[in-house]
Amino acid sequence: MSRFSRIATNSIGKKLLMAATGLGMVGFVIGHLLGNLKMFFGPEEINSYAEFLHQHPGLIWPARLGLIAFLLIHGVTGVTLWLRNRAARPTGYHKEKTLRASLASRYMLTTGILLFVFITYHLLHFTFHTVNNENSLFTDSMGRHDVYTMVYSAFHNPFITGGYVLAMAMLGQHLWHGVTSLLQTLGVHHNAYNGPLRFGIKALVVLLVLGFVAIPISIFCGLLPSAG
Repeated sequence: MSRFSRIATNSIGKKLLMAATGLGMVGFVIGHLLGNLKMFFGPEEINSYAEFLHQHPGLIWPARLGLIAFLLIHGVTGVTLWLRNRAARPTGYHKEKTLRASLASRYMLTTGILLFVFITYHLLHFTFHTVNNENSLFTDSMGRHDVYTMVYSAFHNPFITGGYVLAMAMLGQHLWHGVTSLLQTLGVHHNAYNGPLRFGIKALVVLLVLGFVAIPISIFCGLLPSAG
C-alpha cells in the first residue's frame, strides 16, 4: 500500500483530505463570486469576462475539473467519516455532544448533500446549458455568448431565484463551521489569534453570502437594467 493510500484510509488522513479539498473549494468560491459581481458593471463587463474564459480553455477547464474532483473527494470522504463516527459513538455521548454542538456543525452532512445537488443543477444550468436553457444560447451585438441576458432572464424566475438564495444560505451555514474546522485540522490554531481569526472567518462567510445573493435579488427586484 502506498503512503498516500495509508494516509487516505485513516481518520487523521481523511480529515486532512477534507481540509485540503475544502480549502480549495473556498478559493474557487471566492474567485467565482468576484467573476459574478461583474454583473453589476453591465453586459459589456460580464460578457467580455465570459469570452476571455471561453478563449482560454487552459484556464477554465482545469478549474472546472478540479472543482468536480474536490467535490467528489470531499463528499465521499465526509460521508465515510460521518458513518465511521456514527458507528463508533455511544448513544449517551451522542446526546451530550448534540446539546453542545452548534447548528452549523450538526447539519454539515445535510447541507453538504444539498449543496452538492445545487452545484450539479447550477453547472447544468449556467455552464452546460442542459436545463432551463431557453436563454442560454443568446448572443450579444458582438457575437459573444450573452451571459448577462442569460443570468438576467434566469433570475426573473421566482423559483430559480428563491432556490439560489436558499442554496447560498446553506453555503453560508456550511462554511460557518467548515472553514474554522479545516483551519484547525491544518494546524492554524492558537489562543493568541483564535478570536480575531474566527471573527475574520465569520465576516468572510457573511460577505460571500451577501455577495452571491445580491445578484439574484437585485435582478428580481428590478435594480439591474436589462441588456436591451
